[in-house]
Amino acid sequence: MAEFYRLPSAEQAERLGALAQTALGHWGIENADLELLKHRENAVFGVTLPDSTRYALRVHRAGYHSDDELRSELEWMNALDQYGVHTPPVISSRSGELFEVISADGVPEPRQCDLLGWVDGAPLGSIEGEVETDRDTLVQSYRTVGELAAELHNQASSWAMPAGFTRHAWDVDGILGENPFWGRFWELEALTPEQLNLLETARKRLRGVLTAFGQTEDRYSLIHADFLPENLLVTNGGVKLIDFDDSGFGWHLFEIATSLFFHLDEEYFDDVCSAMVSGYREHRSLPDEHLGLLPAFFLARGFTYLGWVHTRKETETAQELTPMIVEGVCALADDFLSDK
Repeated sequence: MAEFYRLPSAEQAERLGALAQTALGHWGIENADLELLKHRENAVFGVTLPDSTRYALRVHRAGYHSDDELRSELEWMNALDQYGVHTPPVISSRSGELFEVISADGVPEPRQCDLLGWVDGAPLGSIEGEVETDRDTLVQSYRTVGELAAELHNQASSWAMPAGFTRHAWDVDGILGENPFWGRFWELEALTPEQLNLLETARKRLRGVLTAFGQTEDRYSLIHADFLPENLLVTNGGVKLIDFDDSGFGWHLFEIATSLFFHLDEEYFDDVCSAMVSGYREHRSLPDEHLGLLPAFFLARGFTYLGWVHTRKETETAQELTPMIVEGVCALADDFLSDK
């Protein structure tokens, strides 16, 4: 098993591509061209059939979600699409399953695989690069993003979840507990003793703030939890939401903080934030007293990113992002503790 994870990313992706070809047989797909689109968490392949029909095949990383958790993710995507928050169509396999578990030589564990309808669109941007759009377009897009987030929260707050539905939680323990969902961020080796002390002090205070805020349905429900620019595709029909891999139960403000987090230091931040909040309020209440806690949720999101780079420190993405994340989260913690 360890051998596979010591391979260069390109070699891992090649083996996962062979597994993906095997998986396509469960959907009755043959003679399709596969193109690796992303290999950071899951491996995502573009699938093109001879008649030019396209799909996206996800080969999930091992151990992130149980079968019940993945089934719940796909069930929620279907429910959102029916509600009007459009997501990629989930394509059932020939056996009627929402996903299949596939084994292949060279890959140490069986992998969950699902097939999604193709969404033609351009991402708003990437967390690893500049936002490739002009300011006015970005502001207008984030107004639409706010509307989309509000509609998603409206659906989640009123939806009768099917029997057996289960997902992880971005709650106090999931973010700040002894075993946070994305890892024990305070164990990140890049932290100096001074930074660690700062973060531990802020962690303790933040726990009290989030506990006091509570989890009533006006502020807490299922959330997407990865509202990054690259997961928001701008299409002719509006902004479409993809990649529900991290979706779970959490605060609506955590959702908003996720979407805005990597814009925090940009000179256009106030415009983008105002646009998102305005769009959100067109479809769902967001009281000023709630919005006043947004800095606390930026810090909460920052803690999770510290945990992410800690538990994925072998990846190029984590190595590139670590200095920026450490600097940014420490600044957020300092501001949070200074705000009496």
